[in-house]
Amino acid sequence: MSTTTSDERTPSRVQVRVWTIDAVRDLGVTTDVETAATILGIGRTKAYALAKTNEFPVRLLRVGRRYLVPVQAILKLLAAE
Repeated sequence: MSTTTSDERTPSRVQVRVWTIDAVRDLGVTTDVETAATILGIGRTKAYALAKTNEFPVRLLRVGRRYLVPVQAILKLLAAE
């Protein structure tokens, strides 16, 4: 007996967003950890691990269970103020 399985999810094109300084500025005052991590080239899991141990590259704001990242801090880190 042989079984053939197929994944109904076909690989789609992954859209990689290019983060320009203007695109970062357009985020507003704060953004989430995942977006900040993408901008900084950090993976999602690593970003949350760094946030949990207070080692994220920029300061974070803790609101309940959420982490918010000030966009100004990202711009400062990127020397784009």
